[in-house]
Amino acid sequence: MKAELRGNSNTSVSLQNSSLFSNPQSSLSGALNGCLGSLDGACIEKLLLHCASALEHNDGTLAQQVMWVLNNVASLDGDPNQRLTSWFLRALISRASKVCPTTMNFDGSGTIRRRKMPVTELAVYVDLIPWHRFGFCASNSAILKAIEGYSKVHILDFSITHCMQWPTLIDALAKRPESPPSLRITVPSCRPQVPPFLNVSCEEVGLRLSNFAKYRDLPFEFNVIDHSPSSLTSSDQIMSKESSHDLYFESLLNHLTPSMLDLRDDEALVINCQNWLRYLSDEHRGNSVQDSSLRDAFLCTVKGFNPCIVVVVDEDSDLSAPSLSSRITTCFNYLWIPFDALETFLLKDSSQRFEYESDIGHKIENIISFEGVQRIERLESGIKLSQRMRNAGFSSVPFCEDTVGEVKSLLEEHASGWGMKIEEDHMLVLTWKGHNSVFSTAWVPNALQD
Repeated sequence: MKAELRGNSNTSVSLQNSSLFSNPQSSLSGALNGCLGSLDGACIEKLLLHCASALEHNDGTLAQQVMWVLNNVASLDGDPNQRLTSWFLRALISRASKVCPTTMNFDGSGTIRRRKMPVTELAVYVDLIPWHRFGFCASNSAILKAIEGYSKVHILDFSITHCMQWPTLIDALAKRPESPPSLRITVPSCRPQVPPFLNVSCEEVGLRLSNFAKYRDLPFEFNVIDHSPSSLTSSDQIMSKESSHDLYFESLLNHLTPSMLDLRDDEALVINCQNWLRYLSDEHRGNSVQDSSLRDAFLCTVKGFNPCIVVVVDEDSDLSAPSLSSRITTCFNYLWIPFDALETFLLKDSSQRFEYESDIGHKIENIISFEGVQRIERLESGIKLSQRMRNAGFSSVPFCEDTVGEVKSLLEEHASGWGMKIEEDHMLVLTWKGHNSVFSTAWVPNALQD
């Protein structure tokens, strides 16, 4: 059987040779058969969990039967539930191909080609919904407050959005009543291989930022941390590609030293983490209790730099559970948010909408289809992140009234379903129809707080 994902106007996830599923057995009894054609989210979730259970028990036959039912619901140009179901179905087919490869020959490598965007298109992409701009706005405002009175500022930027956050900050610094500070931004040479992708190098991005800073009369410097793991032994290089993600971050961590980063005592140091910490492994790196995970080691390292502020922004959901069923439940009940939000202003056949949703689909596939080190999407909720930061020796700092006001003004530019609330640890949370979407937090080392 061949599974194929098509992108035309009559799109659905098509399982060819569906006669293999045409006689569901008693394991798909009345409740499941009754879901056929239904668009109810609870019913779809129930189907997804039946499929997950079948896959966890290596029951390829039952999994195929459930996917046949899901296929009759899924549509990439349908309503939000149908569109979301399409991407879950794709992920389940990919996972099933690993469980029963003799009956399900799925090759998704060529079905969705994610293009690299020009910078101008990426700017439009991040503006579609406030998913990214919320974090940019809250973080920049907190950074501006933290660096008041400093004449030199150095930002270590760990993010996946190709420095789209910084033109607004550069503009705000240039307007500072006192003379604008000099600004250095340092970024890693590579980033996690997740959308969105850009068609220029980070050096080119730095050049464009430099030109904009020059136009705004702001002294500016852009640096790239070259941390490619070139020192690997031949035996390391033979290792499975599965381990390359962790090797990348191990190498980066080894390069995060005051000398490599050229840290200077007269600069205000800012650590900016936007959708970043989730890609650092939370698995302990050794057999000893003292062997911390990459995620904790990273926080320990940046705390040692004594930054004046650390901002952490990410999606407010917990997608790190070892259980496939748990991840499906959480993922389905969380990622409907962007699908529902896009429905409010983009046509069903919008190519812009399909591209944005396909990037979410990329995330879904990693969460559902992969295990072990291949599953790099290991998101933790804002509550868990706050506990991790406190354990690492940080104290939260509140966002000022100006920050809250700026975020509210930003949300007024978007659909009325978007909102904001403040939770424990002074956490700002972006909401859609009352559901938590993205959190933004600000932290300082305990010594500074004292």
